[in-house]
Amino acid sequence: MSVDRLAELLRGRQPCVVLTGAGISTESGIPDFRSAGGIWERYDPYEVGHIDSLRRDPARVWEFYALRLDALAQAEPNDGHHALARLEELGWIRALVTQNVDGLHQRAGSRDVVEVHGSLREAQCPACGVRVPMADAIASLPLPACPDCGEVLKPGVVMFGELLPVEAIERAQQLAAEAGLLLVVGSSLEVHPVAGLPGETLAAGGALALVNHGATSWDSRAELVLDAGAGETLRAVAAALDILGSDG
Repeated sequence: MSVDRLAELLRGRQPCVVLTGAGISTESGIPDFRSAGGIWERYDPYEVGHIDSLRRDPARVWEFYALRLDALAQAEPNDGHHALARLEELGWIRALVTQNVDGLHQRAGSRDVVEVHGSLREAQCPACGVRVPMADAIASLPLPACPDCGEVLKPGVVMFGELLPVEAIERAQQLAAEAGLLLVVGSSLEVHPVAGLPGETLAAGGALALVNHGATSWDSRAELVLDAGAGETLRAVAAALDILGSDG
């Protein structure tokens, strides 16, 4: 019944914008910062993920990111990623805003993806802004250098101590404000300013639906709260709406 209610909201509250967090990617075997095991037992994410650490010990930061990229290379999009791509293809989803940097949404086929925390597909120069494919940076370890100015590159993600990219967060806020439905998947909505996006939707008269393991501070204001896995839930919703096509 809850899946039916979510499908009903997507039909009746257009346009729908989706916001995803780490919870959708954990189902692909990618641990978040709070998950035990793996590289998180050897590295403090708040240390190696901070911009000051890159300036202080860039070799250690890049050592960490090389291991993280190796883990990502073995991950595949899951049912949740594929379902969202299918819903976009059918016209039920206008755009997708993600806090994730793994690129799994694009690999699953999603086209309009706003990456508010950057992406691990590229590295960039903190001095002159040049961007290079991440594969080229990894090939130049332990200290990948900017091909233009020689400065040590940084991973193309927003590190702790950095501001979010203005263009991305402004588009995310605009999409949220224009959404008839903001569907949040796999995010605890604790990291600002992204955590404030539901407020943009609600203030403009839109509705909020949450699919997440665990409570969020927005639960009481949501039209629907599902404490469930992203993959199984979104797969069922996509199957229900697939029958109707994009005309509903």
